[in-house]
Amino acid sequence: MFDHMGFAVSDLQRSHDFYLHALAPLGYGLVMSIGKEQTGGYEGHAFGPAGQPAFWIGTGEATSRGLHVALRAQSAEQVEAFHAAALAAGGRDNGAPGPREHYAPGYFGAFVFDPDGNNVEAVYRGPAA
Repeated sequence: MFDHMGFAVSDLQRSHDFYLHALAPLGYGLVMSIGKEQTGGYEGHAFGPAGQPAFWIGTGEATSRGLHVALRAQSAEQVEAFHAAALAAGGRDNGAPGPREHYAPGYFGAFVFDPDGNNVEAVYRGPAA
């Protein structure tokens, strides 16, 4: 299992604002920020559960667009809240909340495109029907 992940974004403040709101329903908040004075050039923000900087966005040259990230939710309601919050924060719909049994029994997910076109998903793996 990974400890943390990160990727470059085209507009750090815009992406910060998007993720701050979109990830809140999943229990992710801003955990830390680092600046050029600490790194010599990189600036970034880390989101995650309290004290766990698991999901980083930052400056730099993007290596790709269309990255797919799936974040675990604790309930179908959290998936729905993530989707609504992400859309309200400027995300674009890429799949409304709902069951996706073709992925796995009990799979409930929702997909949005972030401001850079990355596909961000919230998924709840509930009991198989």
